[in-house]
Amino acid sequence: MSESTKFSATSYTAAGKAQQQVTLPGDLFDGTVNMPVMHQAVKAYLANRRQGNAATKTRGFVIGGNQKPWKQKGTGRARAGSRRAPTFVGGGTVFGPTPRSYAEYVPRQVRALARKSALNARARENAIVVIEPLDFDSPKTNRMRDLLVSLGVDGSKVLLLTDGAKPNVYLSGRNIPWAHVLPYSDVSTYHILWSDVVVIESSALGGKLEASDDQTAQVRKTAKKPAAKAKSADTAPRKAAKKKAPAARKSAEKSSGGKAAKAARSPAKRATASAAGGKTAKKTAPKKSAARKSAPKKKGR
Repeated sequence: MSESTKFSATSYTAAGKAQQQVTLPGDLFDGTVNMPVMHQAVKAYLANRRQGNAATKTRGFVIGGNQKPWKQKGTGRARAGSRRAPTFVGGGTVFGPTPRSYAEYVPRQVRALARKSALNARARENAIVVIEPLDFDSPKTNRMRDLLVSLGVDGSKVLLLTDGAKPNVYLSGRNIPWAHVLPYSDVSTYHILWSDVVVIESSALGGKLEASDDQTAQVRKTAKKPAAKAKSADTAPRKAAKKKAPAARKSAEKSSGGKAAKAARSPAKRATASAAGGKTAKKTAPKKSAARKSAPKKKGR
């Protein structure tokens, strides 16, 4: 994604009142979404959650069966040496599970890239909300529920990231099944992708965030609108005066018969015509007639 692309999110107060749009930090929200890295991080997270306690007993760990069940020959049955064999009921298990570790190691830089990709994926979906730092005096589930409802995120899986550990905030959201509260530094790629909406405290993103470009453009437009109205009010009388001027001229021409008005409009032309004395007009007229006479007449067919 280009460097000029910026993600914005709606900011809210600690009481749940909407504020202006803010621009998310460009070093973290740069549009990077690496799907293979996110898959690796989620797979390792789910594998590390497994305890690996499944275990069964092989024939060496089953109690009893030291005596041979029957003699080797003469019974017509297959030979057997112990009741602990897998072929007997209560015997050992062949190739059964044993306690083991499913832990997978992911490098630190890969984990950081996966978490960054998950946050950018939510930013592309406009699923990130910024809120002012929360400060609960005591755990209160109703207060947390009312806050999430005022944010408009109720009914969807919400991940609330706090700036550091806040026990009262965590305990307030612990009993809400569709909400999860975590410190911003401890969040994993799995939790971000699990959620539908990510609510982040502004202090966790680096303190005060700048207003987005769209928000500043709207403020500028609203500031320019009164000035435009004032200009239109000043130009209205001028336009009305211009419309009245041609009507006054036409009425003056009609009253004087048109001649006096025309003479008043072009005094320079009238002066040049009187200075010439009309001789040039008389001389040029015969030339036109001579040219017409000299032109050969076309014979009829």
